[in-house]
Amino acid sequence: MSYWDHRKPTLRSRAVDVHQIAGVAVELLDEGGLRALTVRAVALRVGVAPASLYSRVTSVDDLFDLALDEALGLDAAMRRAGREASLYELMLAYYRHLVDHPWACQVIAMRAPRGPNYLRLSERMCVLLAEEGAVDPLGDAYALSNFVIGSAATTPMAGHEREAVVDDGIAPLYASLHAGYRVDPEAIVSAGLRALLGR
Repeated sequence: MSYWDHRKPTLRSRAVDVHQIAGVAVELLDEGGLRALTVRAVALRVGVAPASLYSRVTSVDDLFDLALDEALGLDAAMRRAGREASLYELMLAYYRHLVDHPWACQVIAMRAPRGPNYLRLSERMCVLLAEEGAVDPLGDAYALSNFVIGSAATTPMAGHEREAVVDDGIAPLYASLHAGYRVDPEAIVSAGLRALLGR
């Protein structure tokens, strides 16, 4: 169940603002990854007691949901791409967004994104795919987003890929190709998107 399935109503005029909570959650995740995000850490940064935070969220899972959606909503390039970009440009912008927030791929693996900003992204993908004549716009949207999420999740290790020794006794062709290959994660994603989109 996501945060949006059980949002708590604001009962007090001085209740903690949910957008402030989400923004602080993004900051903590950007600074320290998944382990940095706790109800206590958010409360401390917001300047309230942890009990006050529970007036707006149920658990740290709600914080993950809020942060994921807030980070997407704060990304100016994603907002622009969502309004005017082609499907290829939208997916490339999404890849860049995820690379900028590496924790987001991990959260998506744990929590289905259902916040308003993610719903707008999903809607835009489906609309663009339908306009291009896709028989199964939702299935194609899943395929594209899963490709982008997986690519973004592996991007941080791309710099180390060259250091990994390949046993040419087991994989002679792969070893010879690997020896001179320069890994450019965004170029790989770009080529993959073009292949998936038939361009």
